[in-house]
Amino acid sequence: MLIRLRKSWELPESCVTPQRLFFNRRAFLAAGAALAAPRAIRAGVPLDRATTPESVTTNYNNFVEFSASKYAAAKAAALKPRPWTVSIGGLCAKPRDVDIDALIKEMNVEERIYRHRCVEAWSMVVPWTGFALKKLVAAAEPKPEAKYIRFESFMDPQVAPFQKQRVYPFPYVEGLTLDEANNDLAFLVTGAYGKPLQNVFGAPLRLATPWKYGFKSIKSIQRISFVSERPQSFWEKLQGDEYGFWANVNPDVPHKRWSQATEEWLGVDGRHPTLLFNGYAQEVAGLYKNLDDKTLFF
Repeated sequence: MLIRLRKSWELPESCVTPQRLFFNRRAFLAAGAALAAPRAIRAGVPLDRATTPESVTTNYNNFVEFSASKYAAAKAAALKPRPWTVSIGGLCAKPRDVDIDALIKEMNVEERIYRHRCVEAWSMVVPWTGFALKKLVAAAEPKPEAKYIRFESFMDPQVAPFQKQRVYPFPYVEGLTLDEANNDLAFLVTGAYGKPLQNVFGAPLRLATPWKYGFKSIKSIQRISFVSERPQSFWEKLQGDEYGFWANVNPDVPHKRWSQATEEWLGVDGRHPTLLFNGYAQEVAGLYKNLDDKTLFF
């Protein structure tokens, strides 16, 4: 007999808003109201709200390669996510350039419903499709001297004219420690809402690290490198006194210019308490037990 123990962050299908309700606006709103209060899940993680409607998330989103505003969807339509090659290299035994569809087929996708918390104090819940980052790490076989993983987005000012602005240090770069990359929650996203990833979400490949502020979840990844030195990320280069490497969600550590104690849930009225590590403390707090410093949160 096969007995599968559900991880604490996994949500059973019974807790997902049914498709028939999702596409019926009135019924969906009623269901969302019923789920607004914390609710015990069999796995032990509270589902504090319904999935945010796709019509909301695709029309209020950061994609700095295309715009400094939240309304980048129209401009992001210029992105051509096929063909798309992902270069995997650096300090690893098996570097390679791989077509995105071949990578997806190799890794075998799954769906995960994650909270997403922006550093600007708004939040949403999205059903992502993709694969665990640790699968890619294992396939690349990092060398012992590799301590970090560096991600780099595309650089094409003809497609994304906003990249011509010299004040921004394009291409967009982000990084994780290898321990973070091997955590079960770290996820490479290839789809959302049961469909291939839309451009505005960062097609065809983006990162999801749900315990961190959203700017860590780099979009439209073209290069993944294993490195020995900590990468300097896009926002560190631009505003290092406000946006650090770690960027873990913490309601008790304010941003330099605003509080992080509460957040706006997109599509839901009112302010709501922010959760430590965005509600994923049980899964990730152990990564930082020897690094108890405020810089972990910015």
